[in-house]
Amino acid sequence: MSVRVGILGATGAVGQRLIQLLEPHPQFEIAALTASESSAGRSYSDAAKWRVNTPIPDDVADLTVSATDPDEVPNDVDLIFSSLPSSVGEQVEPDFVEDGYVVSSNSSNSRLAEDVPLVIPEVNHDHLDLIEVQRDERGWDGALIKNPNCSTITMVPTLAQLDQFGLEKVFVSTLQAVSGAGYDGVTSMEIIDNVLPHIGGEEEKMESESRKLLGEFDGAELSWHDVDVTASCNRVATLDGHLENVFAELAEDASASDVEAAFREAPTIDLQSAPDELIKVFEDPNRPQPRLDRNLNDGQGIATGPVQETSDGVQFDCLAHNTIRGAAGASVLNGELLVEEGYL
Repeated sequence: MSVRVGILGATGAVGQRLIQLLEPHPQFEIAALTASESSAGRSYSDAAKWRVNTPIPDDVADLTVSATDPDEVPNDVDLIFSSLPSSVGEQVEPDFVEDGYVVSSNSSNSRLAEDVPLVIPEVNHDHLDLIEVQRDERGWDGALIKNPNCSTITMVPTLAQLDQFGLEKVFVSTLQAVSGAGYDGVTSMEIIDNVLPHIGGEEEKMESESRKLLGEFDGAELSWHDVDVTASCNRVATLDGHLENVFAELAEDASASDVEAAFREAPTIDLQSAPDELIKVFEDPNRPQPRLDRNLNDGQGIATGPVQETSDGVQFDCLAHNTIRGAAGASVLNGELLVEEGYL
């Protein structure tokens, strides 16, 4: 039995990637697409400037785009995927939840709210039960769940495995692909032959979201992890795939082989879109590379290179596909988790 889904912000870059992932999905059926008022009433193929590297699915091309309003979405839609700009999501997503919709959102608004689950299914699926707290406190019939920022989600699965060694401090420098800024986010004149050494708000997201994701939920309240995370975020001239240089200080002595073994033992989860291997460790010091490794496990895997020991802990590189694992694919995984845990 398929789950009928809607996509908010369907004409944008992440909305298009959601369509690409959801249209062939055996569990989900795309039943509603929303966008701005200028796109409402038009067919999707007419409203969207399609940028994804596969054709618009035939079943989607002829769907009529509606305004992003709960009254415009059919009542029999079971699950909403949101890829709205955060300023819009902040205003609109609560309206959908109040109307009884369950929303799996990629938008950054409300990620740090105390009663909103911020989830990577393989890392902290138990945080999903914050939905019960959310419903009690807000009186919502629906639910709002978030996936983290694309740079955060690349690093946190590795940090979760390091926590067994006493994770104390993390320093990370990112090399982030231009697709993370959206199609119109970075002009060619800015990025060709260049690196942009600042991405507004990105460092703060990595520093705060990581601590929430690694926190402990006792059934009533979420306590954030006390790890100290410091980030430097940079935009580079790659199309897809965020590469990150991570330095972690650990309370216990851990050899490079200990850490690599911990990465390889990272737990997986039995969901349709989850990779069989969450973290792949390359032995080649020239890996991972965005062009070679961003599509690992259909874009849902995390890649690391060899681990190096430091005086205080370890250093390693990690990489993930920022618009799949870091955005649309993360929302789809959370949608699958919502179904698996009976929240629809």
